[in-house]
Amino acid sequence: MAEPFLDALADRVILADGAMGTQLYVRGVFVNRCFDELNVSEPELVAEVHDSYVAAGSDLICTNTYGANRLRLNHYGMGEQVEAVNVRGVEIAVACARGRAHVAGTMGPFGRDEEDAPLADRQEAFREQAGLLSSAGADVILLETFFTLVDLELALGAVREASDLPIIAEMALPAVRHEDREIDPVHLVHLAERMGVAAVGVNCTTGPARSLAILETMSAATDLALTAMPNAGLPERVEGRTLYLASPEYMAEWGRRYVQKGARIVGGCCGTTPQMIRTMHDYIRSVGSTTATVAPIAAEASAGCEPVPREEKSEFARAVHDHFTVSVELDPPRGLDAGRCIEGAKLLKEAGIDVINMADGPRAVPRMGPMAMATLIQQQVGMDTVIHYCCRDRNVLALQMDLIGAHALGHHNILVITGDPPKMGSYPDATAVFDFDAVELLRRASLLNRGLDFAGEEIGEPTALFLGAGCNPGAVEPALEADRYAKKLEAGAEYFFSQPVFDLAHLEDFLDRTAHCPEVPFLVGILPLASYRNAVFLTENVPGMEVPPHVQDRLKRFDDRDSQREEGIAIAREVLEEAVKLERITGTYIYPPFGNYEAVLRVLEGIDRF
Repeated sequence: MAEPFLDALADRVILADGAMGTQLYVRGVFVNRCFDELNVSEPELVAEVHDSYVAAGSDLICTNTYGANRLRLNHYGMGEQVEAVNVRGVEIAVACARGRAHVAGTMGPFGRDEEDAPLADRQEAFREQAGLLSSAGADVILLETFFTLVDLELALGAVREASDLPIIAEMALPAVRHEDREIDPVHLVHLAERMGVAAVGVNCTTGPARSLAILETMSAATDLALTAMPNAGLPERVEGRTLYLASPEYMAEWGRRYVQKGARIVGGCCGTTPQMIRTMHDYIRSVGSTTATVAPIAAEASAGCEPVPREEKSEFARAVHDHFTVSVELDPPRGLDAGRCIEGAKLLKEAGIDVINMADGPRAVPRMGPMAMATLIQQQVGMDTVIHYCCRDRNVLALQMDLIGAHALGHHNILVITGDPPKMGSYPDATAVFDFDAVELLRRASLLNRGLDFAGEEIGEPTALFLGAGCNPGAVEPALEADRYAKKLEAGAEYFFSQPVFDLAHLEDFLDRTAHCPEVPFLVGILPLASYRNAVFLTENVPGMEVPPHVQDRLKRFDDRDSQREEGIAIAREVLEEAVKLERITGTYIYPPFGNYEAVLRVLEGIDRF
């Protein structure tokens, strides 16, 4: 790729590929063959695997050279083919990458037959392979599935002597220190820091859940980029065949959790399929880990014209800077009848609510478009709305056209979101577009406010879009969420709505982490929980929502749902009462539980600033 690997690693999360060996196995290659030699004898088979991962969205594909050092090839009587096997391995991968993915020259440890070879011979075997992979055109060297720190250090030293390429170092670690191996993830981190690797992590023998625990330990011990490439669960024997039975969704959900814990490279090892990688691609993009790959902004883009003053953009833009503002979310209907939504909007307007939020296909469930629903509310209720606008479903052309259209229709309040992956919703095989994430769309929409299109070309008068963004004070990895908050501000966010807050300590911590950022209106999210079951469902199934155990316990104390509902309202009111005392909180964004707008009004009862 034109972009250097280290630049890509610093800029975004990189999605690696999955298994090579098990993919060759399911294509009919017997396990007693030398899989690395297929680079020479059956290159089209290897290319087929690479192509499937590039098509699935991999940003990094790994050469079929895991065991292609001279000593391991000698086991098959192929030691003299070491150059051909490694060079062809890189050439095949580069051709398949076609500039869309980086290529990792893969090196694995020695097998048992080679462990007794003289130290100098083993070091030379690593050095030779690294030199071949580097000179053939790999972008990075990947040392994977090492079982001992001694072997990994030997390989790292050899690679450093033979190549200037960045190095990714991965070990097949147990979840805890193993009695006979005495390997601790922190020891791996210290070795990686000392040897100057680009990224360090875990792969292979541990399944997805154990890999997360290891990643957490490593994250606390280093600032190095972290990697996670686990097996697809544990293999099982089915009618004489070794199979990995984990689903694509299972692997993808763990991949997303790795990103939330700070992983910069995520992929899979044994048993991981192209379909799993495709699903991981969608899930990982849904946490906003990628950057724009289309429609670059012209370097010579003019400055455009003066933006419309904020107070002239909309009623909401004026209100949110004038007084404590209350917004309530409204989900458009799944069919044609918008009557219940209209009645709900009328009730909220009469109660003094400032603005209605129109969700955009939450949890990837198709509903009436938020722009259409906002038009109906505008016409029949006369109330200002904030339209959620999701990157998931629209390519760069549609994004620009819709935003210009929204301005033309008088819908100026836009909340930019990346969106949930389609796998969560009604059409799990739907294509997730994600040409932009929320940060990049904010940047491009800000161009419209200066009279420029997404590429920086003049379009005439500017739009008057009041651009907002979301944030999650209870995020799994608060430091990353705070960093993303700052990036959204820099990209043009003019206000923030937060995900529901159930624990004031999370909100206070998030505000402390972002205290250095310029102040903009901040509406804290409040969700009155409907029941204990509702709390569990949100925690387990909805990205970004995690109800703390102590809150779940408060609901669980009650046996009947009515009492649990009352407790949910009480919890929401308590959090809001304390949140409004915080200096930076300028409003609240309330999620009605299952469309219960009466519950919203009960939460607001007695709140001084309402």
